[in-house]
Amino acid sequence: MNPLDLLLDPLSYDFMVRALLTALIASTVGALLSCWLVLIGWSLMGDAVSHAVLPGVVLAYAVGAPYALGAVIFGLLAVGLIGGVRDTSRIKEDAAIGIVFTTLFSLGLVLISVIPSHTDLGHILFGNLLGVSWADFAQLSVLGIIVFGVLIAKRRDFTLFAFDPTHAHAIGLNPRLIGATLLGLLALTAVVGLQAVGVILVVAMLIIPGATASLLTERFGRMLLIAPAIAVVCTVVGLYASYYLDTASGPMIVLAQGVAFVLAYLVSKRRWVRRAWRRVARGAEDADLAASRG
Repeated sequence: MNPLDLLLDPLSYDFMVRALLTALIASTVGALLSCWLVLIGWSLMGDAVSHAVLPGVVLAYAVGAPYALGAVIFGLLAVGLIGGVRDTSRIKEDAAIGIVFTTLFSLGLVLISVIPSHTDLGHILFGNLLGVSWADFAQLSVLGIIVFGVLIAKRRDFTLFAFDPTHAHAIGLNPRLIGATLLGLLALTAVVGLQAVGVILVVAMLIIPGATASLLTERFGRMLLIAPAIAVVCTVVGLYASYYLDTASGPMIVLAQGVAFVLAYLVSKRRWVRRAWRRVARGAEDADLAASRG
């Protein structure tokens, strides 16, 4: 089989085409948002929201409503509860996040066990990328376009908020509103990624690309280009690997992102060692010059 056949053979199946398109949308949007999450330090918040949507998805399936609707409602509910516990008690934010997301996630697991359904709700936990229908793809596309559009349109405000909320407030921006908007986009992005990799692994798509890009560049503008590029490449590699190795597609995509992070880490360490060596060499030269003059 020649390389072109290897590339085109999976695409001869409709379910693979839908899976690829869905994964590309989920990974691109997740990677773009991950840049801000990593910069602000909201990785744990991404974990919380991605797990907290579980009961909303289960209830939506139970009543026959679009699962995206239930997921968004519970994602926003989780964000509101975390903020409420943090602002109205002595509980710190990390503890509030842990309390809210574990409670809602446990509620979702209980609902899965007691609500009868013709749908395998276990797919919510681990994803069902190869089972995406065109109707599911349409829902995810709309949500993905909304998130992508808002992130691009408000990227300057989000970036200023991430670097210096005080300065953002001084020039007339509302840091609280910007933060709430980012959290709302986080909930929508978790819904987009849920179908691809499931509740458990969606947090990886919200953290790894941005973290990987941050190892390769110190300029945030470049991060916004590198992170989605890495995510797209990993999505294609992971999905094709899952097809030919007969493995789970969602976990293979996340595994590819993990490998990309390791490679970026090794590259960044090599660059750091090279810079350190240059500083040492330059210091030795300066010392020799000073000694010769003395």
